[in-house]
Amino acid sequence: MLSRDSVGMPYEITLALRRNGAPYGVVGERCGWFLARLARGVAAARGEAGDWRDPDDRFPGPGEELFTFRYRARTDIVGSGELRCQVRTIPSWQPGAGREPGKWRLTRRAFVEAWGSSGVGLRAVLTSGQLAAFLNGLVAEAEDRLGTCFGMERNSNLIKGAGTVARPR
Repeated sequence: MLSRDSVGMPYEITLALRRNGAPYGVVGERCGWFLARLARGVAAARGEAGDWRDPDDRFPGPGEELFTFRYRARTDIVGSGELRCQVRTIPSWQPGAGREPGKWRLTRRAFVEAWGSSGVGLRAVLTSGQLAAFLNGLVAEAEDRLGTCFGMERNSNLIKGAGTVARPR
């Protein structure tokens, strides 16, 4: 988990997508800082009381799209792909019991979708808690790889504090 108080520099990564161990696509060039910030935003939204009683229905921001990462360059045909996440509201009908009328129940879920260079798509439907775990996993893996790759201390603020803003004490 990223510390809110640490001071660091943004870092940039590119995601290499794999499906069943085979290369699937390369997306999100320079997306590390954005992913770290979004992971903190999802965690904050889950902790806020608001229109959604269930924390699993709470996502940051008013918009539907949380991110879209595409291939690195228009000429990068081999590694092309797309990874995106959209929040959607799903209505489901709850029938009434006895004389009690039925009602609509609304839930919100994150639809994480990926397309590889072959055109085959994958989809995962996640609660905000599951999305937070996914994003934290991506950020943690990037931090571990950057720490090893660049020979920095594992707990270096350059890595662990990526994307955070210094707060006055």
